[in-house]
Amino acid sequence: MREKQIPAREDERSCSVALTRAFEFLGKRWNGILLATLMDGGPAGYAELRRAVTGISDSVLSDRLSQLGAAGLIERVIDGGPPISVTYQLTPRGHALLPALQELSAWAEKNLDTADN
Repeated sequence: MREKQIPAREDERSCSVALTRAFEFLGKRWNGILLATLMDGGPAGYAELRRAVTGISDSVLSDRLSQLGAAGLIERVIDGGPPISVTYQLTPRGHALLPALQELSAWAEKNLDTADN
């Protein structure tokens, strides 16, 4: 006996591929927080970011900064000194995220409970 094939529905729900990729990247723990920290405070050194982002380990901070750099959202700037200093800052591509992050922050303030879950 032949099985009846059910055609795919044209109105099936799906999320935009681009939005899915954005949330996979920005939803990775600490990526959005690091971007927001650089957005709010401007360029910062590694130690300054470590102090500003409570709870992040050194190895994770280093990993996330590398990922954000590879994605073209931040850049590592080396000042030859003396003393030599390294800062991280948003790139134009990172700055392009600011309106979305600001809107998300405003939404969270209005709609998310501040109590710990």
